[in-house]
Amino acid sequence: MATETHGTVETTEAPAHEGGGGLPQLQFQHWGGQIVWLLLIFAVLYAVLSKVLLPKVSGAIEERGAKIAGDIADARRLKDEAEVQARAAATEVAEARAKAQKTAADAKAKASAESAERQAKEEAVLAEKLAAAEADIQAARDQAMSHVAAVASETAGAIVEKLTGKAASAAELKAALA
Repeated sequence: MATETHGTVETTEAPAHEGGGGLPQLQFQHWGGQIVWLLLIFAVLYAVLSKVLLPKVSGAIEERGAKIAGDIADARRLKDEAEVQARAAATEVAEARAKAQKTAADAKAKASAESAERQAKEEAVLAEKLAAAEADIQAARDQAMSHVAAVASETAGAIVEKLTGKAASAAELKAALA
């Protein structure tokens, strides 16, 4: 079907030399060439990828794997060393704690001994002062008692003189007080 407009002819049918309508890559007569080009491009891409890119990628993967394995080995080694050092530190802490407790116990015992010694000295000094004070008190009591006898003798003489009107002799007063 052909239509004419302003001197040009438009057709909706495919020209006879193209072999019908549609996409050429879907037409059976072009498949042979397309398959050849497909295989050629595939072979070139395969060669480039397998010879150039894939060795680089696999090398990088192997390098990463080796580095990761090395890092893991280093981490395990460092962990083992840290555990050994932690055990050693715990042992040192326990030894230091025991030494500190022993030092504290020794200091406490020494302080207790010094305190007991000072207390014994102070008790001895206090005992001496107490003995001296008791001796002074006994002397003062004895002196007071000797004065009491004289005062009692004078008082008894005054009472007898007041009651009887005559003074009592010293021998009578001494016999009465004894």
